[in-house]
Amino acid sequence: MTDASRRRLPIVALFTAQFFSLSGNAIALIAIPIIALQQTGSPLAAGVAGVFATVPLVIGGALGGVLVDRFGYRVSSVVADLASGLTIVAIPVLAATVGLHFGVLLALVFLGGLLDPPGDTAKTVLVPDLAALARIPLARAAGVQSTVQRTATLIGAGIAGAALALAGPMPALLFDAAGFLVSALLVLCLVPRAAATAPEALAENDTVRGGFVAGIRFIMRSPLLLAVVLLVTLTNAIDAAGMTVLKPVYATEVLGEPALLGGMVACFAGGALTGSAVFGRTGHRWSGRVVFAACFILAGVPPYLAMALHVPLPVLLVVLVGSGLAAGMLNPMIATAMYREVPDGMRARVFGAVTAGVAASMPLGALLGGLAVEQLGLTPTLVTAASLYLVLAASPLFVRGFAGLSTASQSEAAPAST
Repeated sequence: MTDASRRRLPIVALFTAQFFSLSGNAIALIAIPIIALQQTGSPLAAGVAGVFATVPLVIGGALGGVLVDRFGYRVSSVVADLASGLTIVAIPVLAATVGLHFGVLLALVFLGGLLDPPGDTAKTVLVPDLAALARIPLARAAGVQSTVQRTATLIGAGIAGAALALAGPMPALLFDAAGFLVSALLVLCLVPRAAATAPEALAENDTVRGGFVAGIRFIMRSPLLLAVVLLVTLTNAIDAAGMTVLKPVYATEVLGEPALLGGMVACFAGGALTGSAVFGRTGHRWSGRVVFAACFILAGVPPYLAMALHVPLPVLLVVLVGSGLAAGMLNPMIATAMYREVPDGMRARVFGAVTAGVAASMPLGALLGGLAVEQLGLTPTLVTAASLYLVLAASPLFVRGFAGLSTASQSEAAPAST
């Protein structure tokens, strides 16, 4: 193995681990709402399942960053992946043996969601150090990471759709659990201990709560981070309703085939994969807020409008691909700016606080989505979602804090071109 290959092996292992864990998450994201709908027949029940899936993201994000700093990136990633795999595999095992009560399903979904943010945070904060070790420009590493995330969603959605069509949602969750196991083994065996240790251990008097507050304070002092967190928090409420209620109900009631939810998610993820790959190659050339706002609008508004208009399925899938293409450029833009804004010793705490912040509205969005569909109907709810998304996604054109996106892009341009 050449010296260059040895330097790049840890980041390749990290991205591969993210692929397996996130593809599993994509499977659960599709399977769980379908299980809830099949057990109860109620859109509100799907919304409640969405609440139990998203509330722990807030709690896990709040606590996870500081816990990752305390126990180290490598240990946190491995333990979180193994524990998440156990909670997921318990769902089909219980369903096949003693039976799965809806309340037990909600409890397992909650526990699995609680374990995800620490593992994701641990992997995310490793990227800058491993990119430096591999001598990869940060913008390119962020683009590759986003490409991996989108590929995982694409593959996971495809597996979920196929499993739903052939065997139902329960067997699909076995692939999810297997993905977490592979992820844990890759990080354990191939990510070096030196790179996987938090650079600044918590002081003895630095509590979990205090560390989380430190992350919040850092965000509040950064106009760019604050603007991004607020925007993503609000749009995540709509997206949570879309993923846990609106799209599952649309696939089940309008399209008449729950398995098509996997195809819808896969088309969006396929477009997002292309967008991430494009950004990974030319990320340092993108300007800031105008491109960011345009991508946000195209990523969020067209899918809800297309479903509200009940366009033919092939047209809907094309719309989802186009929206995914725009969405694929958003995450690496945000990640590149955040990597450059946040110093090494604060990464886990700030990223954990960001995770908690952007997830804070998701439980409410899932619940309101279920209530709106039951009380108003699917089409009015879809039109409302599209209208709100348009207003929010256009805000980077007018909110001054987003000007920092251009600064982050320009500051990355110099090192990327040398």
